Amino acid sequence: MTRRALSVLSLLPALLLSLTSPAHATGYRYWSFWDRTGTTWTYATQGPSTSVPADGDVQGFRFAVSEDSSDANPPRGTASFTTICANTPAREGRKRVALVLDFGTPSDAPSGEKPPARRTECASVPSDATTAEALATVARPLRYGSDALLCAIAGYPETGCGEQVAQKKGTGRGESKPDEGPAVGLLAGVAGIAVLGAAAVWQARRRRDAA
Repeated sequence: MTRRALSVLSLLPALLLSLTSPAHATGYRYWSFWDRTGTTWTYATQGPSTSVPADGDVQGFRFAVSEDSSDANPPRGTASFTTICANTPAREGRKRVALVLDFGTPSDAPSGEKPPARRTECASVPSDATTAEALATVARPLRYGSDALLCAIAGYPETGCGEQVAQKKGTGRGESKPDEGPAVGLLAGVAGIAVLGAAAVWQARRRRDAA
């Protein structure tokens, strides 16, 4: 077999390994905080302890694994202030804040824990209350880390706080999805290299037989 044939065929194991080995990135498991305008969720620019919502605002929390704010998952489902706070009347000197609490998916849960069902709450609080104070009235117990990071809402999760975890790349904003087969283009490339390798072997044999 010629050096060219050996060189071409030697590429196959590396290519096959790249197809079967999933790529991983470092993510963080935490509660993200969101503001809602109309039908759109926006990653909050303030933390819940400094955010002061107005009467009629809708805010949300989502527990998930993500690399950063651009990769974070917003709360799922519909979120209407009118619907969430329908049974909470307006009161003088107080405001109503609609809160969406999305505890995430089983794949994002810490080992041994199961996420509670998504729920909504209408917090009636003093007009100058922060989001953290509103959350504390409807979703205790809350748990905070030493750096004031919100670690748990309604006791979930029981342990952990913003820990690093491995996640597969390309799964769409941190969501876990089933593994998909290798890309057609990559498979075609491997097939092409295999053909070239076979052709090189055939040519080498032909030259040897003709000698």
